[in-house]
Amino acid sequence: MMNEPEKSDSAVVAMKPANKAVQAAAERVEPRAGTEGNAGQRRTFRTQSRADVSSMLDRVRQAARQRKKERFTALLHHISLDLLRDAFLALKRHAAPGVDELRWQDYAVNLEGNLRDLHARVQRGAYRAMPVRRRFIPKPDGRQRPLGIAALEDKVVQRALVAVLNAIYEQDFLGFSYGLRPGRNPHQALDALSVAIDKTRVNWILDADIRGFFDAVDQHWLIRFLEHRIGDERVIRLVRKWLKAGVLEHGDWHVSEKGTPQGAVISPLLANV
Repeated sequence: MMNEPEKSDSAVVAMKPANKAVQAAAERVEPRAGTEGNAGQRRTFRTQSRADVSSMLDRVRQAARQRKKERFTALLHHISLDLLRDAFLALKRHAAPGVDELRWQDYAVNLEGNLRDLHARVQRGAYRAMPVRRRFIPKPDGRQRPLGIAALEDKVVQRALVAVLNAIYEQDFLGFSYGLRPGRNPHQALDALSVAIDKTRVNWILDADIRGFFDAVDQHWLIRFLEHRIGDERVIRLVRKWLKAGVLEHGDWHVSEKGTPQGAVISPLLANV
């Protein structure tokens, strides 16, 4: 289905019944002295842009809640300039750079121009994901946990897409699921477990873990699970780009058919899907 115009209110999303899994501005200008009015206009613009993003996400949530068995066939137009801006501003200011060596402060120098260029590349399919820089963090048991550090623009686009996909999947995920979800944490899970033990006769408590899940998840099956709800092939291609971008470790680049990078913004959502 063709992409809808970004500001259209006539159709928030295009959806169709789900199938079974298929195989398958310039430079930012510093305010001059005595121009409080201009500064106020910028704040008003930013507030309006965030309101537009919030309204868009609410419409996606409502559609997902009302039509739980249908697929979203037109989603990419929701990756708007406003959403990309919000995603950038939500990034950590002093995070380690990826293979692009680009830091938050560098990108912010010409933020609007950079975001307009990024938005145009995403919408026309010219955006290219960069390899993830891999570092290792020691674990308490002596082993090392691999951590992927994505390039800055990859972080921005991933965070924007996660906002849209969360609006859908948070309507589908079950109430007793707490891991890696917005607004939920392990302490809430422990509280729920405590209440369940107190209110119900319990004979067994099982503690289980999937060994190396982020490194071992099958990418083919991951895409098939996504396609249950996501029918916009442009969004699927975006996810494939990140999965196939590969890893740069000690100067060596390699790609795997398994795994999603630990530390990548998109990975927690993909893990839950």
